[in-house]
This record gives sequence, structure tokens and C-alpha cells, in this order.
Amino acid sequence: MATKKQKEASRRNVKKAQEKWTGMSSRQRSRAQPEGRQRAKPGKGGGDYYHIEVRPSSEFQTFRTHDVGKAGGVQRVSGQRSSGSWSTQKWLISKSMAHVEGGHLVADVDDARSVLDKLASQPEHIRGDRFKAKPRRNVPEKDKPTAAQKRARTENIKKAQAARRKG
Repeated sequence: MATKKQKEASRRNVKKAQEKWTGMSSRQRSRAQPEGRQRAKPGKGGGDYYHIEVRPSSEFQTFRTHDVGKAGGVQRVSGQRSSGSWSTQKWLISKSMAHVEGGHLVADVDDARSVLDKLASQPEHIRGDRFKAKPRRNVPEKDKPTAAQKRARTENIKKAQAARRKG
């Protein structure tokens, strides 16, 4: 049981704390907490997606997210450069479509596997649910048109000819 002297000291300490507390802003109050009140830092691993950064976000001014394939599975975050051109900044792969094994991201579903196959390098684990990879291979102009580009061009010409015959 506390003595009379201890109770009085306790009351004085409580009053001092209350006076100090009322003179603080909400920011000062939150900083005075031993653990502090702050938002969770990105990359802690609490989200629904694995983030695979392809290019640094500092290269871009604005961003858009596009669903690729089924809704909520794989998403592409594209960024607009100051020149106006758009490019992929990162890929978001749902945690239900992939898992981490030995520091590497392993796809469980075909949609996620196709994204990981298109990257020029194996995604490297940074921390939490964040990974870093290189973008698609840059094809030099002397090697163009590639076989895939030639195929696509002939298909498009055939489609246009068929549409012209109909109309």
C-alpha cells in the first residue's frame, strides 16, 4: 500500500504531465509516445501483393495501375515520364498467385509465371514483399524486325484484308 507521501507525489506528477500534455500539438504528443504513432513503412510485408520494381519511381511523374488477366491477380503499374512516354514501373503479383522460396519469387499460376518469364532477370528480394528485377531485354535496331514482329505484321495485314473484303 502506498504511503501518504507517495500518493501526494503521484498526484503532483500526474498534474505536471497533464499540464505538459495540454501544451503540446498532436504531432508532439504522438512523438512523445515511446513507440511513436506512424504509418507502416512500405515493404514490411503486410499487403496483398508482391511488388517487383522494374524501373525506379523517380523516373516518372504520374502512375496508373492496370489489371492484367483476371481482376485482382496481376497488376501493372505504369508511369509517365516528363517526355510523355509511358513505361512499366513495377508489377504487382497477388500473394495468392505466388510464394517466396529461398529468397526467390516462385509463381503458382500461369498469369504470374508469364510475367516472371518476361522479365530480363530473376526478381531479387529486397525486403518484406519487395523485389527488384531488370526490364525486358532491349532489342537493338539492327536485329529488328524480330520474328515475332514479322508474324504480327502479317497477321495484321491478313485481318485488314479480310475486313476490307467484308465491308
